[in-house]
Amino acid sequence: MPSTLTLNSRGEYAVMAMIELARSGSKHPLPLADIAANAGISLSYLEQLIAGMRRHKLVKSYRGPGGGYLLNKSADEIMITDILRASEDNTPAKRKKTKTGKTTPCKHTHALWEHIGKILSATLCEITLHDVLHNQLEHHPHARKLFETMGKIA
Repeated sequence: MPSTLTLNSRGEYAVMAMIELARSGSKHPLPLADIAANAGISLSYLEQLIAGMRRHKLVKSYRGPGGGYLLNKSADEIMITDILRASEDNTPAKRKKTKTGKTTPCKHTHALWEHIGKILSATLCEITLHDVLHNQLEHHPHARKLFETMGKIA
């Protein structure tokens, strides 16, 4: 059973940054300022996101003049779920804590969000950065399966 996945703006911006790196190719490192400008992300926010990508070995960094970042693997080897999980590396969502220090999920919605997260994770774990970069989602078998399931529910 896949782990739960959460979609949020951090993940969206992380995917945008990784798309910029994939678009640039693997010849020369891309400076953070260029990634930020191309993706429309503030430089300070991008620094936080890239730090998570680096810790998860999705990108590699090069220092000095001409330095910047490159994908650590090819775009067809990087799963969207890996990017989303790496984006949460620094500041995961926080839940209210009880006096004992344990988190308390909302009893009415916890199961729902966990179920939705598992569906997303099961779908996105097969979709690569390459698929997104080349707009191959409409005919992707896992994305199509999700849309068919959603159509049956609607």
